This record gives sequence, C-alpha cells and structure tokens, in this order.
Amino acid sequence: MTTDWTWLVPLPVVLPLSAAGLTLALARRPRLQRIVTVVALSLVLVVSAGLLVLADGGPVVVDVGGWAAPVGIDLVADRLSALMLTVSSAVTLCVLLYSLAQGQQDGESGAPVSIYHPTYLVLSAGVANAFLSGDLFNIYVGFEILLAASYVLISLSGTGERIRAGTVYVVVSILSSILFLVAIGAVYAATGTLNLAQLALRLPEVDPGVRLVLQVALLLAFGIKAAVFPLSAWLPDSYPTAPAPVTAVFAGLLTKVGVYAIIRTQSLLFPEGRVDEVLMVLALATMLVGILGAVAQDDVKRLLSFTLVSHIGYMVFGIALGTETGWTAAIYYVVHHITVQTALFLVVGLVERYGGTTSLDRLGGLAKLAPVLAVLFFVPAMNLAGIPPLSGFLGKVGLLEAGVAVGTPLAYALVVGSVVTSLLTLYALVKAWNKAFWQTPPEELPRTRVPATMAVPAGALVAVGVALTVFAGPLYSYTERAAETLIERTPYVEAVLPDGRRGLGESADVAETDDEPGSDDAVEVDP
Repeated sequence: MTTDWTWLVPLPVVLPLSAAGLTLALARRPRLQRIVTVVALSLVLVVSAGLLVLADGGPVVVDVGGWAAPVGIDLVADRLSALMLTVSSAVTLCVLLYSLAQGQQDGESGAPVSIYHPTYLVLSAGVANAFLSGDLFNIYVGFEILLAASYVLISLSGTGERIRAGTVYVVVSILSSILFLVAIGAVYAATGTLNLAQLALRLPEVDPGVRLVLQVALLLAFGIKAAVFPLSAWLPDSYPTAPAPVTAVFAGLLTKVGVYAIIRTQSLLFPEGRVDEVLMVLALATMLVGILGAVAQDDVKRLLSFTLVSHIGYMVFGIALGTETGWTAAIYYVVHHITVQTALFLVVGLVERYGGTTSLDRLGGLAKLAPVLAVLFFVPAMNLAGIPPLSGFLGKVGLLEAGVAVGTPLAYALVVGSVVTSLLTLYALVKAWNKAFWQTPPEELPRTRVPATMAVPAGALVAVGVALTVFAGPLYSYTERAAETLIERTPYVEAVLPDGRRGLGESADVAETDDEPGSDDAVEVDP
C-alpha cells in the first residue's frame, strides 16, 4: 500500500498564512510571535525538503478545495518548483533568524514586531504559492500576496528615503501587475482556460500571431518583476534603502519568482522558441548594463544591487538557449544566486552595523578590525564572481558550454558577454573588498559590536553557498532531471490532467509545436 503524500503540497502556503493570523492575534506578545514565526518557517523548510524528494519521482499534485483541474486550481510540486521552494524556505528562515537578532539588539525600533512578523509570513506564503501554482491566475495571486507584503517591508520605519524608494517600488510593481492581469485576460479570451497543463494543450490551436502576442505580454510582465533590462532601472534605487534583512530577502527571492515564472511559461506554454533571439539580446544587455553600473558605485549596497541585475542576465541566457543544457545551467544558477546574493546582503548588513556605513569611501581596515566579517564577505563575493571551484564558476561554465553547443552568432556573443561580465564582477567586488577591508579609513569607525546571533545566520547562508559547491554533483544531476522534465512537458500535463480529466475538447494526442509531430517538443497524452 502506497502512502498518499499530496497533503504536503499546500502546507508551504497554508502554514505561513495560518501563522500570520496567529501572530496578528499575538500582537502584544512579541516573544510568542517570534516563536510562532520560527516554528512555522522551520516546518515549511522540512515540508519543502520532503517535497523535493517526492517530486523526484514525478509531479505531486493536489486539487485545491477538491475541485479537479481544469475546473479547479491545482498546486503542483514538480522538480523545478520543489527545488525553488526548498531553497527559498532555507533563505527565508535564515533571514528571519538574522532579523530577530537584529530586532533584539535594536529594541525593535527598525521593524515593529506586530507588523513585521505577520507581513514576513505573508511574503513567504506568496512566494510558495507562486512556485507551486498550476494555474496562471493563481500565479498572479501569489505575486500579489508577496508584493502586498513587500510594500510594507520596504517602507518599515517610515524614513523619508525609504518612503520615496517604496513609492517607486510600489508604482513599478502595480504597473507589472496590471500588465500581467491584462495578459491573463488575453490568454483566457484566446484559449478559454488558465490551467497551465491545459494551456499546453490548447495554445497550439491558437493563431501563431495571437500566440506570439500572448507570449510577449507575459514576458513583459515577468521581465519587470525579474528586473530584466530595460525594465530594471527601478531595482538599484529601491532595494538598498530597506533594512538589511528586507533587502536580503528581496534580493534573494523576489526577482527569482519572476525568473521562475519565465522558466515555467517559456518551457510549458511556448516551447517553440520564437522569441529566443530577443531574449538573448536582452540577456546580454542585462549582464553588461548591470555590471557597468556596479563598477561605478561607491556604496556596497548599490554595488550589490547592480550585480543582482547583471546576474539576472545569466539566468535569462540559459532560458533563451532553449536547450536541455541551457535549462539545466539556468536552474542551477538560480539556486546558486538566491543563496549567495542573500548571504552577501546579510554580511553587508553586519558591515554596516560594525562600521556605521556602507560607503566604500568611509570604510576601511575591517580585515584587521573584524576578520570574521572579512571571511564572511570574501567567500560569497568570490562565489558570485565565479572563482573556481565555487558554485558560481560551475553555473557559469554550464551556461558557457550550453551557449557554445548552440553555436549561433548570438550565442557566441553571449558567451563572450558572460566572460566579460564575470571579469567585471570580480573587479567590482575586489574593489569593494580592497576599500572596505584593506584601505585606511578616513576617520575612525564606530566599531559597534556585531552579536553572534546575527553573524550565525549570515554564516549559515555562506556555508550553504559553499555546500552548493561540495554537493554540486548531486544538485546538478537534480537540475538536469528538472530540465529534462521541462523539455518533455508530458509528465507535468499528465499529472495535472490524467486520462478522463482533460475534457473540454482536447484531442487525445496533441503535438505542441509548429514543427513535425515527432519533434522533441511534442506533448503526447495517451488516450
């Protein structure tokens, strides 16, 4: 007798939402709020790890409310979504522990507990819902949940600078949400469904011109959320002004939810690759413009914000190639970047606390004054720059191999652009390292004590980044299997719409391309 584990799938959404309600009820009991939040996110991490194992045997699907797809909404944990969910859960838990320690040291002045805890839990639930959703509108709901929470988090403490940055962030997010909603309406008008598996079956029957418009509309909405050039100018002005834990979780997760949405829709709904060349150009522009902006910065938070934009280009590079090796490298790089970028922002928060600033012109001498901070910064910085044999190097090598295998002029241009971007990333981070840790500071630093309770979560994420290198073999194999599932698409469709549930006029056998029925992109469902 086999055990039915489908009940695990909604828990990463249900647990944080339930805990958010409980923490609101405990607004006058800050200690209980902290306990509830830590327990809830710890359970989410355990459940996510369990789904990671289960999904390796095939997608795990649950019908929300008992309404079967395509009528109801499904939550689907396949290899890709389970991997993203596990990494995001680990990151949100580490950032939470960091923020709790910071709050205790600062007397909660920077993040009122009664607001912070429920909002942070709602953000976690929104991220999980976006990753697990098997329905286009429910992905929109997930985005709106996490964005509503992020509006509060980015403006915590209400300083003028944070309110201004929060206003820019809110306006851009609302614009992207409107575009996404319009795209959803157009998709439904053209196909009569928003279920992703059913869309994979119905979109081939739509006029190619209309299908291209739908694809571009969705990419435009997701491109803003993912900060793909030229839709990325908002990010470097918005993220650095928030408190360190908020900046870290935003940098690590929010743009990656947009990248995930691009991966999911491009692989499942639009596998014919009609916009791949455009995506390649955008990937190259994102890499180069982002890293040139980073090189010009004299504030380490803004420098990292520009590198965040730049390295989104690497992920779009893998997506644009449209090959199994490209998808594999892109997924691995997403996992690497979530971990390393979050760790760097947390460490920079420690640097700011110790030195009283993030300005590279005012910092200095930290290698001697705070050697532990020096190590905590150096390791993820070199990882982000792609120094061998760290995970950043492995991910970039995978992307370069995939680009060379495609062999088109644009692919080679991206290969060259990737190498140049990596070298400029190294230059920018070495410059930051030299100024903050080796130069003589122009004036004496405050040297505020950094508590171990803040350093430990940051160190844990740095260690996770190193673990991505140590266990690169098993992880890369998992991402290969995830990419294989994305290319095949049949396991996803059959898990969500098994025989007898396709309904509404689909044929039993559907070839999902404009090419021959026997092409690699075919989605075949046995009658």
